[in-house]
Amino acid sequence: MIDVPLSVLDLAPVQSGRTVAAGLAATTELARRTEAMGFHRFWVAEHHNMPGIASSAPSVLLAHLAAATTRIRVGSGGVMLPNHAPLVVAEQFGTLHALHPGRIDLGIGRAPGTDQATALALRRTRDGLSAEHFPQELAALFRYFRGTDPGGITATPGIGEEPEVWLLGSSGYSAQVAAALGLRFAFAHHFSAANTEPALALYRENFQPSEHLARPHAMIAVAAVVADTDEQADVLALPRELAFLQLAAGRPQALPTPEQAAAFPIGARERHFIEQRREGQLLGSPETVRQQLDDLFARTRPDEIMLNTLVYDLEDRIRSFELFKEKVIAA
Repeated sequence: MIDVPLSVLDLAPVQSGRTVAAGLAATTELARRTEAMGFHRFWVAEHHNMPGIASSAPSVLLAHLAAATTRIRVGSGGVMLPNHAPLVVAEQFGTLHALHPGRIDLGIGRAPGTDQATALALRRTRDGLSAEHFPQELAALFRYFRGTDPGGITATPGIGEEPEVWLLGSSGYSAQVAAALGLRFAFAHHFSAANTEPALALYRENFQPSEHLARPHAMIAVAAVVADTDEQADVLALPRELAFLQLAAGRPQALPTPEQAAAFPIGARERHFIEQRREGQLLGSPETVRQQLDDLFARTRPDEIMLNTLVYDLEDRIRSFELFKEKVIAA
């Protein structure tokens, strides 16, 4: 029996032929609709210099999403800490927590979520951009939330307004940091499926209880496209794969239409890339996805599951979540 909280990870996609405003409006409507379905969290991810993703300013978007909903937790999946001064993150999420107490999640990542030139443009200095600086940056963030900065700086809002903190990761490094600090851990299975089980094992085996958490608590983010038939799901998922193919080639673009994806010349190398991308993900009819989910759950035993459904039309995205709740989980 799979009985864990279900949540949503959205990239605020910008669709080919449509505006950024339309993409953000679709994300807002998806938050409202998934809240009505009973999903637990709605997260957005920080990306930069990508014309197909509009969630480059998570704290701004989260303020809008929290105001547009009433119960669902909203959060970052994640804020990429190397891009920001810890004081700024504390003030932004302290503000969100003060405005929407009990509903804000701060998911933190250690990668910049973009290329190095863009990361440098964001940070304006190379200080703090490398992985070895991450633990110190994270410690500084917690000091601002708790009012223990040795320099006497007070984050207002921030102090006394600590949201629920998660550490995000796609490797063993983040799993070990989350375990050592006793933090909740969210693993990016949707783009690092081969590392999921080893990372979760590292996290659980090395977990140290903390003031945050008494025992390990892990969530996996998984790509999911559910449709009435396997064939329909394959058609809906192809634009997502083409978008990642273009990104890997250094040509990021807006999310293509299903027609554009179907017309794209896919050779043996592209087909291999697509098959690798789909390995371990959830794709197909409710019956197919239920079998895939049973296998994934048995191997990973997550405390929560977060679905990333990247398809072109909003109604198809909503339909995928409806089928997941009504015919996959409830089956």
